[in-house]
Amino acid sequence: MKINTKELDETIQPVQATDLIYGINDRPPFRDTLFAALQHLLAIFVAIITPPLIIANALGLDLETKGFLVSMALFVSGISTFIQCRRIGPVGAGLLCIQGTSFSFIGPIIAAGLAGGLPLIFGCCIAAAPVEMIISRTFKYLRNIITPLVSGIVVLLIGLSLVKVGVVSCGGGFGAMENGTFGSLKNVGVAAVVLLSVLFFNRCTNKYLRMSSIVLGLIIGYGLAWFLGMVHIEAAAAQELLSFNIPTPFKYGLAFNWSSFIAIGLVYLITAIEATGDVTANSLISGKPIEGEKYLQRVSGGVMADGFNSMLAGVFNSFPNSIFAQNNGIIQLTGVASRYVGYYIAAMLILLGLFPIVGIVFSIMPDPVLGGATLLMFGTVAAAGIRIIAAQEINRKATLVLGVSLSLGLGVELMPDILATAPEAIKGIFSSGITTGGLTAIIANILIRVKEENSTEL
Repeated sequence: MKINTKELDETIQPVQATDLIYGINDRPPFRDTLFAALQHLLAIFVAIITPPLIIANALGLDLETKGFLVSMALFVSGISTFIQCRRIGPVGAGLLCIQGTSFSFIGPIIAAGLAGGLPLIFGCCIAAAPVEMIISRTFKYLRNIITPLVSGIVVLLIGLSLVKVGVVSCGGGFGAMENGTFGSLKNVGVAAVVLLSVLFFNRCTNKYLRMSSIVLGLIIGYGLAWFLGMVHIEAAAAQELLSFNIPTPFKYGLAFNWSSFIAIGLVYLITAIEATGDVTANSLISGKPIEGEKYLQRVSGGVMADGFNSMLAGVFNSFPNSIFAQNNGIIQLTGVASRYVGYYIAAMLILLGLFPIVGIVFSIMPDPVLGGATLLMFGTVAAAGIRIIAAQEINRKATLVLGVSLSLGLGVELMPDILATAPEAIKGIFSSGITTGGLTAIIANILIRVKEENSTEL
């Protein structure tokens, strides 16, 4: 009798022992499903809305546009989460994978926005999304180029560059720079209260307080800012509160240039690596094998969905999406890995995105409140990059790759005027420290050859 080895592939792989209450394909009762979904929503809500708020503040967008971008971020995250959990054809991991707006793209997107506004941002995000989709089918051939060392360097640069964004928000944002109130005691004090509140709740032994640390910190900061007269509700915003958002494809139009395309495309390359790690971790936690044909299908589908959903986000006037790693911790905490929980999360996100009141409430949030929370979040991104790098063997080659990549990446970030006389195309590509350092890391990793001292050659 002929045996189909592909069908048996997953069953013969060593499945990880877990203490799950509900597996991937189990259907928990409504109460358990709703409870698990709410915990996931609590963990991701702030992370989803933060990138559009930061980008809108950096570009000086009006309140209505800012609120709409926040709403669309929630709406698209809901659709993306459904696709990941449901797995439609080859698209999706078929696991409880939650997607949301990615922090990794903030730097290149702000640079593109300053050069050509929202049309250029959405045009390049849509055009570059196939980069990640192609990688999902060719990832095994790129492992020798995009190594964990390269990935760790890029993640570290993303975190370090975002810390600057967080500090600007803590000081009051770009608006405060113009009116002379940047770094005032009021702004810095509110940001400090939020930061300390998040740290306090995050160190609590109560799991619910820990999961809610960022939300609670924002609530405390928002209340303090309101008391200090820092929250201003415009009349136009008040009229929008009871209206209904209608998702409109290509609402702001599309534009394109090569420098922004390359900068954003590089980040798609890196997020493909991150998505692979997230799907692998999710598989492990969910008791599924992390090798074999079925595993490769899950990873390929997850990365493919990452790119497809980011392209979909551009269509609906939102920013690129990525799989959220923090939700793997929620799966461990609740013991619920059922992908059907993802359907509830998706529905909640879509509903929240359709009502402008959600976007408006967060859009009028003072910069210092947001800055106090994001400063810690961005620091943890940098710490994640350090952990990836520390897990590798730091030999002479790795030291050289690290040195040249961080020097050039941070050099451009700290002294952007170094490119003042460069052609616009060059300036557009290398104005971001993430792009400069990332490209340097990839090229240096390929070209640098070091003969180690313990070589057996004479």
